[in-house]
Amino acid sequence: MPLDQRIDASLARALSLVAAPEAPPRLAAALPYAIFPGGARIRPTILLSVARACGDDRPLVSDAAAAALELIHCASLAHDDLPAFDDADLRRGKPSLHRAYGEPLAVLAGDSLIVLAFQTLSAVGMIAPSRVMALITTLATRTGAAQGICAGQAWESEPQVDLRAYHRAKTGALFIAATQMGAIAAGHDAEPWEDLGTLIGEAFQVADDLKDALSPSDLAGKPMGQDAALDRPSAVRSMGVEGAQKHLKNILSGAIASIPHCPGEADLAKLVLGTARRIMDIPTAAARG
Repeated sequence: MPLDQRIDASLARALSLVAAPEAPPRLAAALPYAIFPGGARIRPTILLSVARACGDDRPLVSDAAAAALELIHCASLAHDDLPAFDDADLRRGKPSLHRAYGEPLAVLAGDSLIVLAFQTLSAVGMIAPSRVMALITTLATRTGAAQGICAGQAWESEPQVDLRAYHRAKTGALFIAATQMGAIAAGHDAEPWEDLGTLIGEAFQVADDLKDALSPSDLAGKPMGQDAALDRPSAVRSMGVEGAQKHLKNILSGAIASIPHCPGEADLAKLVLGTARRIMDIPTAAARG
């Protein structure tokens, strides 16, 4: 089955865990709204690609890990878009969750997706208990307040920002989770996969900074110029556009070189290379003519 179909099927299974006639109808509707249709699903795609490269001998565990990771990502988008943070009107080309359902339900939906992520992993706990425990620990670490996306968001409230630490937590954390969880799901050691996740995450953050500065909202699927408007740290602000573009190329070269030896190393390198080509393509108003 193609990876995109595996991901969507695993997300549908996850949502079935909370399907209940007594659930509040608007909250029940907000959850799939936050998940479907998805964006590129790049984090779960990387996770499943690493799992395949490492053998993928427990596909139900890999699928649950991919769904859990995407649920955390969707929750983070719902929370990031709130007026307390980005106050964004658009997400993935449609009204952001709080615009569609109101702020209280956006908060509750985001919280519910976080809980559902861990519920999804626990549901496959009997298949490979030690792997699932390691998956839960890894996902919690990369979601939380020290090394996770919560820390990344919190850096924006600091008077002085360590840009590398900010990028590693805000964007890199879930990419590190993707590479490490893919290895864990297939019974491999997570540690060798941290560098790849770190570099992919850093590349995506720099690319996002460039898109924020250069891409119109109709192409990016979210508002343009948020970093400058909210006075947030960014690679463009620190290095300029040309400096950020050069930095992005260097990061991506390092990412391809960092792939650990594994049975599917060549196929994984092709995926990383294809991802690199996509994120290097930063659309701009000028490019549209």
